[in-house]
Amino acid sequence: MSFCLYTASICAINAQKLAENIRLNQVGFYPTASKIAVVVNANAETFLVKTADLKNTVLTGKLSDQRKSEFSEKRTQIADFSSLQKEGKYVIEVPSIGISYPFEIQDEVHKNVAKASLKAFYFQRASTKIPEKYAGKWARPFAHPDTKILIHPSAVSDKRPAGKVISSPKGWYDAGDYNKYIVNSGITMGTLFSMYEDFPAYFQQQNLNIPESNNAVPDVLEEALWNLQWMLTMQDSDGGVYHKLTNANFDRMLMPNHAKKTRYVVQKSTAATLDFAAVMAQAARIFRKFPKEFPALADSCLSASVRAWDWASKNPAVKYEQNKMNEQFLPKITTGAYGDNTLSDEFIWAAAELYITTKDEKYYQNIDFLPVQKMSVPSWNQVRLLGYYSLARFHNQLTGKAKEDFPTLKSNLVAFADTLSSGIEKRSFQTVMGKTAKDFVWGSTAVAANQGIVMIQAYQLTKDRKYLDLALTNLDYILGRNGAGYSFLTAFGSKTPMHLHHRLAIADGIDEPLPGFLSGGINAGQQDKCEGYTTKVADECYLDAECSYSTNEIAINWNAPMAYLASAIEVLIKK
Repeated sequence: MSFCLYTASICAINAQKLAENIRLNQVGFYPTASKIAVVVNANAETFLVKTADLKNTVLTGKLSDQRKSEFSEKRTQIADFSSLQKEGKYVIEVPSIGISYPFEIQDEVHKNVAKASLKAFYFQRASTKIPEKYAGKWARPFAHPDTKILIHPSAVSDKRPAGKVISSPKGWYDAGDYNKYIVNSGITMGTLFSMYEDFPAYFQQQNLNIPESNNAVPDVLEEALWNLQWMLTMQDSDGGVYHKLTNANFDRMLMPNHAKKTRYVVQKSTAATLDFAAVMAQAARIFRKFPKEFPALADSCLSASVRAWDWASKNPAVKYEQNKMNEQFLPKITTGAYGDNTLSDEFIWAAAELYITTKDEKYYQNIDFLPVQKMSVPSWNQVRLLGYYSLARFHNQLTGKAKEDFPTLKSNLVAFADTLSSGIEKRSFQTVMGKTAKDFVWGSTAVAANQGIVMIQAYQLTKDRKYLDLALTNLDYILGRNGAGYSFLTAFGSKTPMHLHHRLAIADGIDEPLPGFLSGGINAGQQDKCEGYTTKVADECYLDAECSYSTNEIAINWNAPMAYLASAIEVLIKK
């Protein structure tokens, strides 16, 4: 972590003038990769790169001409120091302006970023204690056994009347709250499984220091298994899948062992069932490679996937509409809705995963895999690209119509990467992130990470190095090269979120938030009505405050693309 780097050089920097308007990746840079800092509202001519102790100047450069922001009157200048390849600890100095936060140049500079953003899932585990051996000072007692979950009146079926008790343990807390949601677990698991399938050798040697470490199964799969086992309990006997497991209302800001409200499984939905089908099909082919460790798991997952697909095919438009549900049933449910009105993308994703796993072309033939509408990066309610990524990954094994479609699918993915990145050389922060104000939504850091994954996919398809470089610009964005001047991953960088909207972090009595969590980041919507915002500028609006759930919450579906992006770059940059 960069705490060490920060404390080693902060005294020297404080003796000078710390310039927070010098924005850069606060963790660091690879020796042979691009290295860029952005100077905001300075109107200077030159910059210096100095050793972190400020004793030696190792490079002098010329700042670019000023660029006007796309969203405000601020001006930026680019400091390109890519020619500096010597490993070490450095700062940027702009004379008369000041000195940047410190950073490193070294191989594997994001290795710990990749590990920590994945280890964060361990801290989100339900139905277990989190011992000091694995969590340090963030250890906590057992909470949420979830062995006595009630069937909500909206979820009644022939064999499960309202009030019936079922057991549904394990899983991850979804975000800043303690509930568990199938839809958001869907994209999260799909992203993590895709990450593993793209780079299995990397994860075979990674040790996250979780209870399951040091066995034959990669830690990323052991961690995903914790959530997978919960998901399996959410399927009813008819194949349909409950939308979520939840309290009626959000808990107060307390530790999970003190959160003891009655929990329910609520209404089955088509979106949840299809997300479940996709994840289980992926899990089947992944865990099939570990027959000794998990003798029957792959078969169980595939069976669950097929039953879910069959239910969704018979029930193609069962939407989760929480307000309407609350008009009919008690208790009213007011936690995260994850309601989705468009289900064609879920059908595409589930069909793709089932086709790849079973080789049965019936899953591909009856779905429009290449609809005309524009692509968008994955989010919990838009998962089409997850299916495309899997088809691209296994393109050499495609047959029939899937094989015929693949050249178009490849062309569309690469064109999408080109659309996202076009004009980057003129943008105020020179990152893929920030082409339009629409990038800066709730969970904008996940938008940045998912855009980065689009670039990784384009690189995998074309082997054109420019796409890897483009992906790296968005990792730089997340770690400090942005309009708010924060590194949005807790514990990585000199200026990181300290007051997350995260019940675990708020209630544990520890000053520092749990490490490796990605804050939602810049979002001008200010949906939380929290006091303290100082701007509504699209690429600047962020508040490091517990009340700011619209900019400073955490979520599993944000950490997953963060882990993918950092891990992928760690693997591919070496090539």
